[in-house]
Amino acid sequence: MDAVMHTERSVAGERSSDRVYLALRGEILDGSLAPGAALAEVEQSARLGVSRTPLREALSRLQAEGLVTARGGRGMEVAPLSLADIRALFDLREALEVKAARLAALRRDPADFAPLRDALSAAGEDLAGASSREAYYAVVGRMDAAIDAAAASPHLVAALNGVRAHVARIRRLSRDDAARLREATHEHLMILDAIIDGSELMAAHATELHLHRSLASIVASLEAAPEAAPEAAPEPGPEAAPGPAPEPTTRAHHPVTKESSR
Repeated sequence: MDAVMHTERSVAGERSSDRVYLALRGEILDGSLAPGAALAEVEQSARLGVSRTPLREALSRLQAEGLVTARGGRGMEVAPLSLADIRALFDLREALEVKAARLAALRRDPADFAPLRDALSAAGEDLAGASSREAYYAVVGRMDAAIDAAAASPHLVAALNGVRAHVARIRRLSRDDAARLREATHEHLMILDAIIDGSELMAAHATELHLHRSLASIVASLEAAPEAAPEAAPEPGPEAAPGPAPEPTTRAHHPVTKESSR
């Protein structure tokens, strides 16, 4: 009986941990929990309706993904983002996505990509409303999945999935501009055409072009709205005395965007 009760408690605890992990991860990716937001255990446990044990397990998983970081011995916080972080992430993203596009062009079945091309072209026709943008992001997500499947490289895909979580955070910092999304639609179509044609070189070039323009758009958007630009946390000087702990922060108001690597 004791063993059964222990197993039931373990399963319940695991489910609570999973639920908390998914909730916090979603809030981090959509910007509800902003970069640098404190994740105080007492506050978050009460807000999410769980004990500290599943919360700590969830935070540990998020820390392993690089979405949460230690707060100088004072608990955890949402990992900060700086322009240097964004540029470094795009360096990694380019290496991974260009390779994935090359492999997809080499190993693809054209029948898997032709319907995607039609769907993407249609989704890019109307990007004025929120629902139409949601449809666009859904098709782009299918495109990512199709490239992953065609690349047939499990380790590469695992690395890409890790990068995409951080890219989703970056996307919310830039404006959801319809004109830029139309440009991105044409860039995605170029990638799809190259993959359908089986051209590794063109798939690589089209992917590089898309990522270059995406980064330029994000940087320009942040420069146009300096108040939204991320800042790197300053390092304390060796003589600096520790100041008072900041007030716990739970949720900041930022526009919600869909998770996608595009």
